[in-house]
Amino acid sequence: MTEPTTNRSRLVEITADELPLHCPTPEMMIWNTHPRVFLPIEKTGNALCPYCGTRYLLTGGAVAGHH
Repeated sequence: MTEPTTNRSRLVEITADELPLHCPTPEMMIWNTHPRVFLPIEKTGNALCPYCGTRYLLTGGAVAGHH
């Protein structure tokens, strides 16, 4: 996630280095944001933002023992 993205992007892949996950991410354009919400992605490897519907996929799948 190095390029700015609009908050209408529906699928975003992240790595374990980007945890903990929150939406909107710093790469999203500020004019199109909603309140920050932390998303539990570690156990399942995917999460859905309740505000904008963006789906996040954790590359490499779920993270065992991550805090």
